[in-house]
Amino acid sequence: MGKSISFDQIAAYKQDLAKTPGSSALAKAVQNVGPLAASRDILGKSALSPVFSDEISTDAVTNQKQSGRCWLFSELNTMRHVTSAKFGIKDLEFSQAFNAFYDRLEKSNLFLQHIIESADKPITDRTVAAYLADPNGDGGQYDNAAALIAKYGVVPKSVMPETYHSSRTGALNATLTLKLRKDAIELRKAIADGATDEEVEALKQSQLSTIYRILAYAYGEPAQKFDFEYRDKDNNYHIDRDLTPKTFYEKYIGWNLDDYVTLASTPEAGKEYYQPYHMPSQDTVVGGRPVTFVNVPQKDLEAMAIAQIKSGETVWFGNDVSENSDRKSGTLEGNLYDLSALFNTNMTLSKGDRFATRQAEVTHAMVLTGVDLVDGQPTKWKVENSWGKENGHDGYFVADEQWFTDYAYEVVIKKSLLSPEIKAALDKDAIDLPIWDSLR
Repeated sequence: MGKSISFDQIAAYKQDLAKTPGSSALAKAVQNVGPLAASRDILGKSALSPVFSDEISTDAVTNQKQSGRCWLFSELNTMRHVTSAKFGIKDLEFSQAFNAFYDRLEKSNLFLQHIIESADKPITDRTVAAYLADPNGDGGQYDNAAALIAKYGVVPKSVMPETYHSSRTGALNATLTLKLRKDAIELRKAIADGATDEEVEALKQSQLSTIYRILAYAYGEPAQKFDFEYRDKDNNYHIDRDLTPKTFYEKYIGWNLDDYVTLASTPEAGKEYYQPYHMPSQDTVVGGRPVTFVNVPQKDLEAMAIAQIKSGETVWFGNDVSENSDRKSGTLEGNLYDLSALFNTNMTLSKGDRFATRQAEVTHAMVLTGVDLVDGQPTKWKVENSWGKENGHDGYFVADEQWFTDYAYEVVIKKSLLSPEIKAALDKDAIDLPIWDSLR
C-alpha cells in the first residue's frame, strides 16, 4: 500500500509554490484563459507565411464537420485534385458518405468475426476487451480507404451527398456501439451453448442485416448506377450515363492503389527501421488490403514526401494535430505552447518515450500540398486540412519543420519514388502488431 500524502508535505508544496517566481500572475493567466493560451507563442510569424518554394495547385478545401473521417477525406482529396485538373472540373469533390457507409458495414463484419474467433477467451481478456472498447468508430487508416475504394469504387458527392449523421457521427457511433456489444453477447452465448458453425454464421448475417438497415437510415443507400453531369473550366456541359462506382473510379481516377505504400517513423523501442509492420486488428475490409507500414528514419520520411511533392503529387499524411496547433489561424508550430516555462518544470518527452507512453497518437490525417525548401532543406509545409475554409488560410494550414519532425508520423508514397533501402524493406515479412499498439 502506498504512503498517503501528509499535511506536512502539503505545507511544503505550498511553500514551494510561494517561492516560484511570478506564481501569482501566472495563476491568474491560467485560470482566466487556460494553460495553452497562457503559454502560446506569438501567432502570425513571418516565418510561417503561406508561401512555398514547391507547391501543387489544388482546389477549395473540404469539411468533415463533426466526424472522424479525416483519413477518408484525405485520401479522396489526394485523388480529386488530379481528376479536377485532368477533366477541368473546378472544386470537384467525391462522396465521403458513400465510402463511409461501407466502412461502417465492413467494420461491423470484422468486429463480429473477432468476437466469434475469440469466443473461447474470457470477456475480460485484454484482446476481447479491446475489441469491445471500440466496436465501430469512424476513424481509420490510409489502407482502410484504399481497401474500400478498391472494393466499392467512388462516386461524385452529388450522387451521395452528406446527411445529418454522416457529418455528425457521435449519435451513430453510440448506436452502432450499443448494437454491436449486444450482438457480441448473443454470439458468445450461442457459441457457449454449442451452436454449430452454420448457426453462428446465420446469426452473424442476421445481425449484419440489421446494421445495414441502421446505416441506410443514417446515410441513405449507396447508388449502384448513376449519371455524372458537370461543366468544365470552359463552361462546356458533359454527361456520362449509367456509370457504376467502379467504372467511375476507373474512368475518372484510375489509380493503381497497389503502387502506394505507407511509411511511418517511430523511434519507439522494439520497432526497427526498414522493417514492415502489419496491424491485423485494423484490416477492416476482410480479404482486402491489409494495414501495413514500413518504419523508416524521420529523414527518409521527409525526403520521400518532398520527392512526391516535387513530382507534382500531393501526400496523404497521418499526424497528431492535437499537439502544438492553433485551429483558427492554421498554425502548426513545434514549440507553439511552452508549458515547461509556464509551470517552471520540464514537460518534454522524447519522441520514442511519447510513443512508448501513448502520449504520441495518430489523431488526424491531412494532405501535404507544398513545401518550402531553403538550400534543399524543408523549413515549412503547406497542409490541406478538411475542417472547412473558415480555419487557417482558406482551410490550408502551415506547419513549421519542427512540428513536422515531432508530429508527422506517417506518409503515403508512390513505390517508384522510394529509396533502394526502403524498396528492399518491402520484400521482408511484416511483423504483426497487437490491437493496443501506439500506431493503431
